Amino acid sequence: MTDRAGAARDERWMRLALGLAARGLGNTWPNPAVGCVLVRDGQLVGRGWTQVGGRPHAEAMALAQAGQAAKGATAYVTLEPCCHHGRTPPCADALIQAGISRCVVALEDPDPRVSGEGFTRLRDAGIMLDIGLLGDEAADLNAGFLLHRTQGRPLVSLKLAVSLDGRIATHNGDSKWITNPLSRQRAHLLRARHDAILVGSNTALLDDPELTCRLPGLPLRPAPRIVLDGRLRLSLTSKLVSTAQTQPTWLICREDADAARQQAFADCGVEVIGVAPDAGSGLPDIRLALEALAERGITRLLVEGGGQLAASLIRADLVDRLLFFRAPAVIGGDGLPAIAAFGIDTVAAAPRWRRMQADILADDLLETFARPL
Repeated sequence: MTDRAGAARDERWMRLALGLAARGLGNTWPNPAVGCVLVRDGQLVGRGWTQVGGRPHAEAMALAQAGQAAKGATAYVTLEPCCHHGRTPPCADALIQAGISRCVVALEDPDPRVSGEGFTRLRDAGIMLDIGLLGDEAADLNAGFLLHRTQGRPLVSLKLAVSLDGRIATHNGDSKWITNPLSRQRAHLLRARHDAILVGSNTALLDDPELTCRLPGLPLRPAPRIVLDGRLRLSLTSKLVSTAQTQPTWLICREDADAARQQAFADCGVEVIGVAPDAGSGLPDIRLALEALAERGITRLLVEGGGQLAASLIRADLVDRLLFFRAPAVIGGDGLPAIAAFGIDTVAAAPRWRRMQADILADDLLETFARPL
């Protein structure tokens, strides 16, 4: 077999591992979504992906499926196998004990408890090691986990559903429905693939949303619904609060918000998170809010509005993915803009993203953008 054929074989198996890893998105936090494939004599003998809540790990699942067939196999893993003891033994040790002969890994784990140590253990055990195959794809898949570990905040995906002229509602606030049913189904899938969903207080007050994923069989793990509500204006009878006992619901407010009001929400089952206010706006500091979510394990955050929240995130350069649903309708200049003003004086100063993907959803268009490299 030529080297080229061997490289093609490795890429094939790693792409399978990445596909398996993607199944865990939105369900594994605070752990990364990892995929593992075990191949022996050209045959798949085991596969796995990180399960709901982060356990068991992908490698453990694949090894359990392979059994004795793991001896002499090649393991394809999307992220460096862990080497620290937690609720389960280290995956690097499990691979060694199973007797694999080679390990192909897409990406090093930046977690300081791992950070190359997993590779060292594999090498010391005499296992051949190849690192970096499809590393960019693996980094994109686990961008939330990487940001969580390196910057102490989650990946922020800003979802906007707009008319052709960038409006999210008419002048009197009517917004149902700008996009079509297919786009709305895709939006629910996005909820299932993120750890948590965030809206601003105006959106919560005007729309009284449920912020749940309403697709059959999803989600496997309910995503916390979060409202950025500096003065705790949300009604105690809102859908979010009234369902807080069964669906995780968090409110981010100013740390000096009324104590009795905070207690009233807590009595309803809502977790209240107080953060210091931003000196300029007086609203909860958005960076501190993201750090507070990261401390609670959130790695992938879907932001669904409104315009002031979107503007504050863009102004602070905190939007990592822009999910732009566009419907073939025109609302006009008196409609509500998707993004509030945030002080751009020149076109050259306007934030820009790179287009990753464009999907046609019947008459709607979904464009996915990422922050520039």
